[in-house]
Parts: sequence; structure tokens; C-alpha cells
Amino acid sequence: MKAIQFEGSVPRYAYSTIFGPLSKRAYYDGLSNIVFRNVSPPSLPNQEWVRVKTKYAGFCGSDKNLIQLHDSPATSPFASFPFTIGHENCGYVVEMGDIAAERLADKTPLGSRVLVDPLLSCAQRGIDPVCPACARGDYSLCYNFTEGTVSPGFSIGSCRDTGGGWSEEFVAHYTQLIPIPDNVSFEDAVLVDAFCSSLHPVMRNFPRDDSTVLVIGCGVIGLSAIAAIRALGGKARIVALAKYPFQGEAAKECGADEVVYMSRSSDYYTSLAKALDAKLLDPMLGKKVVLGGADIVYDCVGSSTSIDDALRFTLPHGTMVLVGLASFPKGVDWTPIWLKEVQVRGSFWCSTEKFEGRRMRTYEVAVELLRTERLKLAHFLTHKFALEDYKQAIEANLNAGHTGLIKSVFEF
Repeated sequence: MKAIQFEGSVPRYAYSTIFGPLSKRAYYDGLSNIVFRNVSPPSLPNQEWVRVKTKYAGFCGSDKNLIQLHDSPATSPFASFPFTIGHENCGYVVEMGDIAAERLADKTPLGSRVLVDPLLSCAQRGIDPVCPACARGDYSLCYNFTEGTVSPGFSIGSCRDTGGGWSEEFVAHYTQLIPIPDNVSFEDAVLVDAFCSSLHPVMRNFPRDDSTVLVIGCGVIGLSAIAAIRALGGKARIVALAKYPFQGEAAKECGADEVVYMSRSSDYYTSLAKALDAKLLDPMLGKKVVLGGADIVYDCVGSSTSIDDALRFTLPHGTMVLVGLASFPKGVDWTPIWLKEVQVRGSFWCSTEKFEGRRMRTYEVAVELLRTERLKLAHFLTHKFALEDYKQAIEANLNAGHTGLIKSVFEF
């Protein structure tokens, strides 16, 4: 079958590192680590696993980072090469191991539509007893991503043994399957992973109704943060910082009260300070100093600029939540952390949440919000591609401002 894989070759890495800044195509051309090839379908690691025929596989911001080699080398031990890319996956169950079939007989029979929670933590790796993080339900913080019955990898889509969604089929442990309710579309389901990347930090740092929130970045992660607050009934005032008009319009549809636009031709600090009722002071050198700001700032970009802005626009004793994937921030002034006693919170993927008196996986919370029609996600899906058109998909994601892309998927 056809698959898009990340080769993990040092010479290919060196090639893209040297020539990528000159031409983005060097990140995904024939000499790069991105390879479109025929591969054998992955085998079931044991009888607890199932085979899923892919319907949609999302193109994540982390996939864009992977292609452009923006990931920190610190994450490389948590992958096994070559791996088939794609962790945002939904499809049909087409094969089951005997144990999986027994465990899933009542709720997920053969042929079921499923959403796949991709994390490969202790349970999926056959490790018992589970580590302290998994015992708490913090599966994204598992101690054993390099151990157990399958090769190293945070998830399906970074493990060579499981395959990934950027292919016709992949394998998953039975515990990773979440049935898709009849009233939830595949288009909604494939957006769940991206939404949960925001739902998790929002639920762990939920704003008071009388507070002001700043969401930096209105790509799918920022939009999901806004949508998560509103779907959970939050009434906080939300100010969104967007780069493009189509993003700002989407932010308002999700429930933002006000949108401020970044532009090289305008001073967005002045506009943002006005929206947040803050005051700007002129230092001897550098960016303006901000007095006032938001109670909670969700940085949904993870760039040096966004981190610096987030810290500056957080109120004293406020909280800055790093939602976007940040690897090598440079030029960040950390002064606001101690000067304003700002609490900085990190967030990785998704986990287990307290929801309506129950402990539920973040994916399950999202599906329940979709099932009960408190949430819609399909409108974020702006582009669909065939797998063989992967270069066009990459180009559209690398140039989202020109293509109007919010979220794209590979369709099978």
C-alpha cells in the first residue's frame, strides 16, 4: 500500500537543514526525509490489537513542524524510524485480534466507525503495573514511551510498528478505539485530536466567568481553545489575536468577543492594549512594557514572538498557558514571569479530565460534546487531499495565509 513516511536519515536531515531555508521544497522533495513509497501493511503486534482502514487522516501542526525539522532533538528518542506519519485518524475496524474482539464485542464490532486516540502509553505497550503517570490518567506523560511490545513512539504516527494515518490502514490497540456516535460525522471526528490539544489545557486552566482571556493565534488550535471554553459553558470575555481576516471571522464564529489583527503595517500592541484595557510604557530599549492584560493567556502558536507577547500581556498573578509546540524560542524576555509573578503552565497533547462528575479521556469528552451538539468541528475542515497529492497538501499548509487553510486532511 502507499504511505508517506519520515525516513529519519541523518544525510537527508542535513540536506534539508542546509537547503530548506533557501527553498521550502527541500523539506519534502526526493532528497528529504519525507518519502512517498509502497509499504507492507503493519502486522497486529498481538491479539489485543485491531486493524483500521483509514477514512480521514489529519495534517497536524506538529506534522508541519516535523516536515520543516522544527522539532527539538530531545523528542527523537520517542520515535522509531522509518515511521508512517499520521496520528489524527478515524476510519473502520476491518480486523481484530481474538482478545480485542472479545473485549470490544458489545460496543465496537467489526466494521464499526471509530476515532483512534493515538497515544502509545503503558496499556498499549503491555506494561503492567502501569507507570505513576498512567495510573493518574496522565497518559501523555507516560514513563514508558520507549518500552514494551512495540517500538519507541509517543503515538501511532511516530512508531514504525503501528503505521499511521497517512496510509490506507494502520493498527491500534483495542483501548485506543472510541466509537463514533451515529449523529457525529467523520468530518467532526477527524478534528477531535486537534481540538483535544486545546481542550486539555483549557480544562486544566479553565477561566472564571468574570475573567478576561487572551488567545494568541487563530489557527485550528487557537480556534479550538475558544470553542472549548464556549462548549464547556464558559462566559469569560475572550480576546483573540489573529494573523489573517479569515481566521478572525472564524474566531468570532467560535465565540470570541473581540479580535485584534497582527499586521506589519500596524501596531498591534496598541490595539491589543486597548482591547485588554492595558497601558503601554516605553522602555529604554526593546518592546513596550505592558501594565494590565488578561487573567489567562493561551499561547496557541509557540513561536518566540508569541511567547514573548503572551508573557507581556498576562496580568500580575495571571496564568500563561503554552499550548503551541515550542522548540527553540529565542529573544524571549522572561522578566514578566518574576516581575508580575506570572504562572507559566505547559501542556502536552491530551489526558484524562474531570467532566460532569466523571473521569474521562479527553477524546471521550470531545466526542460527548459533539454527540450532545454542544460542539461542532467540521467547519474547521477547509481542505481535503488525496494521499498522492501530498506535496500540494504540504504547500497548502506551509502557506495557510494565502490558501485560507484552517485544517486539512488526507481522504481515503
